[in-house]
Amino acid sequence: MSDAARQLYLARYLDAFPPDALKGLRLGVYQHSAVGRDLLLQVVRGLGAEATPLGFSDTFIPVDTEAIRPEDTQLARDWARQHRFDAIVSTDGDSDRPLLADERGEWLRGDVAGVLCAKFLGADSVSAPVSCNTAVEQCGWFKEVRRTRIGSPFVVASMLEASARGAKAVVGYEANGGFLLNSDVRLGSKTLRGLPTRDALILLLGVLLLARREGKNLSQLVATLPPRFTASGLLKNCPVEQSRALLTRFTTGSMDSDQRAIEAVFGAPFGKVAVLDRTDGLRVTFASGEIVHLRPSGNAPEFRCYNEAASAPRAERMNAICLEILRGLMP
Repeated sequence: MSDAARQLYLARYLDAFPPDALKGLRLGVYQHSAVGRDLLLQVVRGLGAEATPLGFSDTFIPVDTEAIRPEDTQLARDWARQHRFDAIVSTDGDSDRPLLADERGEWLRGDVAGVLCAKFLGADSVSAPVSCNTAVEQCGWFKEVRRTRIGSPFVVASMLEASARGAKAVVGYEANGGFLLNSDVRLGSKTLRGLPTRDALILLLGVLLLARREGKNLSQLVATLPPRFTASGLLKNCPVEQSRALLTRFTTGSMDSDQRAIEAVFGAPFGKVAVLDRTDGLRVTFASGEIVHLRPSGNAPEFRCYNEAASAPRAERMNAICLEILRGLMP
């Protein structure tokens, strides 16, 4: 990275926030092999946090913000218990997607943290892929929630449209935690400039500062959201043709026939269908409010299943049931 680019990146955050914005917070900084690990440490220290670097590695570590490795789950819990951090911050390998753990070392899902960051920024329009947690609608904090296909280009297109229609504070986020800002936002006497591409640091700072503003620790802040929990899984080695055939089983051409096809397979465990959404794959909301979202991967021989429910164990159980059913449908 050139020194000029480094300084511009640091200035984006250090100039927009007061130098004592994070004063008094004890943060762990999980560095692993992320390209932005030193910059992340500089920013949080530059804003007053007491920051402890953790897990530095000279060899690549595959940290995935949507599929957190069991070893990273355990590391965060151990570090939180050992050091009594207020939070642990990190990013994925190329540092455009954030990871944030609460005071117990529990990693926040990206689409939960995205809702909280949007609240901190005072967003009036929020764009998010259809697979993201419905807490963004149910919290009632935003004038407009725009659902898109999965992928940051679709989120960017939605934000641009929202701005063109007159929305003043336009943001977007993805389930992987990538946060996008399409508007200049006033932060006290300073302005944070729009950056309509994935940004890891604004989400980390936004959630930490929202918790401080509301006088809560991170787990308490998350608890202010409606109780909506998500889980996801996939069928590997599922060629494109098989994935399409599997989805076609439930998308026969009319809503009524689709509903009957879905209930014939998923009705026993989940009940009656209430809403069908074909924005990206097939997203089914049942009368109970529980969700099953089926979608072929866009770039791999995989078939993905996302679930949402009122508790984390129920979402995980739903995902296990769905994957078992889907395996049984494969030729």
